[in-house]
Amino acid sequence: MAKYFFILLTICCCCCSSGAGKEDDVKVATQYRNPVVNYSLPDPSIIQVEDGSFYLYATEDIHNLPILHSTDLVNWKFIGTAFTDQSRPKFEPNGGIWAPDINRIDNKYVLYYAMSVWGGESTCGIGVATADKPEGPFVDQGMMFRSNEIGVQNSIDPFYIEDGGKKYLFWGSFRGIYGIELSDNGLSLKSGAEKKQIAGTAYEGTYIHKRGEYYYLFASIGSCCEGLKSTYTTVVGRSKVLLGPYENKNGNLMLENNHEILIHKNDAFVGNGHNSEIITDKAGNDWMFYHGVDVKNPDGRVLLLDRIDWVDGWPSVKTTSPSISSEVPVM
Repeated sequence: MAKYFFILLTICCCCCSSGAGKEDDVKVATQYRNPVVNYSLPDPSIIQVEDGSFYLYATEDIHNLPILHSTDLVNWKFIGTAFTDQSRPKFEPNGGIWAPDINRIDNKYVLYYAMSVWGGESTCGIGVATADKPEGPFVDQGMMFRSNEIGVQNSIDPFYIEDGGKKYLFWGSFRGIYGIELSDNGLSLKSGAEKKQIAGTAYEGTYIHKRGEYYYLFASIGSCCEGLKSTYTTVVGRSKVLLGPYENKNGNLMLENNHEILIHKNDAFVGNGHNSEIITDKAGNDWMFYHGVDVKNPDGRVLLLDRIDWVDGWPSVKTTSPSISSEVPVM
């Protein structure tokens, strides 16, 4: 600690003696570079809180599900985990906590998650946890359903949305994407509710965004987790109704595995998918996080950020692949 203090003091003194800190010397970064976090943070989910800052949650490559904090969407600080070894969900023995989805419901932070062992398509399922603060601690409310109970093989990748005064959960992975209505508090399925398939067997990592008269269904196709061989690609379709049918630009159905490609690979990043919620900056620009494999350092799935533009009623990313550098969000 003493060594660190000495170095910090020296830097500060040097800055003062060179005139740094004067108003005309202050430089504000106008560009950022991908990845914005250079360690593995798959399947990101993000929420903006009352003070304007952001919390991001990701699949537990870091044990017990990591939480990061940022004030500008570019610089992120790891602040802890949603669970501890003692408080983590236990309904799938030896299972990992995957694909969190963070929400604010009735003054609570509600975190939906999948729990599974690799290949455990019949026993994996969706659970939910709650907290009073975005940094936790989160209290597990238990399993909502398993694959073999709800009749959807590989029930992972939850996504929550409210529409028309009702609460819905969407989920699924390469066995169809499904939606179902939830109870008033969002912690269980609504009594008597029936699931509905809204997309085919090509997809996972569902996210639905309402813009204007359309709902946009974002999803990922291909393989997520094969390093440089990963083929993950982010795709999208749209519908005028939350429960579909979702279509591509030619009117072909996502139920029949038709879509538009949003983000594919380039020379720097491959396996790009499982996007977050869309965040709008103060200039009205939309931004989306997703993970990818860095070709130069393919250990894990790093955090990528890109601006979403809207062209003729459809989302687009510049060059349809991850940016190397770009203008920072306006905060």
